[in-house]
Amino acid sequence: MILREVQIPSDGLLLSGTLHLPAEDVVQPLPAIIVLPGFGGSKEAPTHRLEADLYASYGYVVLRIDFRGCGASEGERGRILCQSAVADARNALTWLATQRQVDGKRIALSGQSYGAAVAVYTAGVDERVAASISLGGWGNGLTKFRAQHSSDDAWARFTAMLEEGRKKRAQGLSMMASRWDIVPIPEHLRSNLSSDSIMEFPVEVAQSMVDFRADDVVGNIAPRPLLLIHAANDSVTPTSQSIELMLRAGPGAELMVLGGMDHFPFANERARIRSLLEGWLNAYFPLTRHASTEQDGHA
Repeated sequence: MILREVQIPSDGLLLSGTLHLPAEDVVQPLPAIIVLPGFGGSKEAPTHRLEADLYASYGYVVLRIDFRGCGASEGERGRILCQSAVADARNALTWLATQRQVDGKRIALSGQSYGAAVAVYTAGVDERVAASISLGGWGNGLTKFRAQHSSDDAWARFTAMLEEGRKKRAQGLSMMASRWDIVPIPEHLRSNLSSDSIMEFPVEVAQSMVDFRADDVVGNIAPRPLLLIHAANDSVTPTSQSIELMLRAGPGAELMVLGGMDHFPFANERARIRSLLEGWLNAYFPLTRHASTEQDGHA
């Protein structure tokens, strides 16, 4: 496998990317998968490297990227508004489609958590996305946060933070908030984050997540293939988020709710995830195009 460090233009900024190629000289253009990072994370996070290496091992061209303001990409540090992330995903798709090793009409998106929500939303608004994979994602920012800040006191603190951020913005100021005050993650799972993860964000980032609703566009993806994978007892993102996405999705969508794992599926369930993803990709986004898969979807 060949790895190349690349730069991708996005709204006047340069995004950092790593391109995985199966060989130096690819004779026939191949389908590709773009791996989108989690909230404030980077393409160097162990879980995203494992995700990308897995797809590359099947023979796909893989591109993992850093959203603007994160990792090695340009942009104000930590200012990763949801719609900006969607723009980055779409611009990465545009760039990847021009690479000679890639079949530009067969590019999929894959993401975990925040990256999964961005993948689903992007597929819902951009018909160029041939397939999408969501691992532990979400479709309604407001209901997600209400479940994550579940007690009345926790919700009051969270909404007060948002209100204070709005007041600061009205004064031309930006208020910063801790990662854990936005998205609580149990301490035993925090080692799955990359060492260069953003730890403070402008509060408007949290507001953009509250307002972000992949639920509203997931139905547009049909009949293109969509895979939703979620832990049955996810301690970060409520499992109900993927269930609701499935209820709103059309033909071509499939939901897998898995026991015995938590929010980071590549952390301790690699063999299981490998088997599930390989089977789904072979059926619905194969290396060699099959009739009545990507075009026609599946029930």
